[in-house]
Amino acid sequence: MFRNVFLMLCSVSVGLYADVEVMKDVTLGFGEALQHCREESQLSEDKMEEFFHFWRDDFKFEDRELGCAIKCMSAHYDLLTDSHRMHHENTDRFIKSFPNGEVLSQQMVQLIHECEQQHDAEEDHCWRILRVAECFKGACQRHGIAPTMEMLMAEFIMEAESR
Repeated sequence: MFRNVFLMLCSVSVGLYADVEVMKDVTLGFGEALQHCREESQLSEDKMEEFFHFWRDDFKFEDRELGCAIKCMSAHYDLLTDSHRMHHENTDRFIKSFPNGEVLSQQMVQLIHECEQQHDAEEDHCWRILRVAECFKGACQRHGIAPTMEMLMAEFIMEAESR
């Protein structure tokens, strides 16, 4: 009996870790467009640096430029419709392009969609997308799929050392 409970808990924790790994990979992949979008979104070097701390608990969703950067990054990967809302199929395909992305693609698309619905009345695309990002981050944290800053920093360090 104890062995069965232990195995069940192990498989649940491995499943959650896999989800967090996928989210880390998607975050890093999405972030690759940040440099491309720096000028278009009028993001200062300081704000660009702050952006790397998106998953920290104390990250502030206060600057419109961050929303503009997320909008630009999303457009870079063709994740937005003409009305600057999430393109469901393209977003699903983007997430699935990462190792084990199919594990989280439907859940992520659903969370983003729910957040978009909550903030749909905001007319300014940059502000709306910033509010959606804030909502999405909170939803990911509540669902236990948000990567930790330690995971992301370790990945940044490994990537920098491999260059």
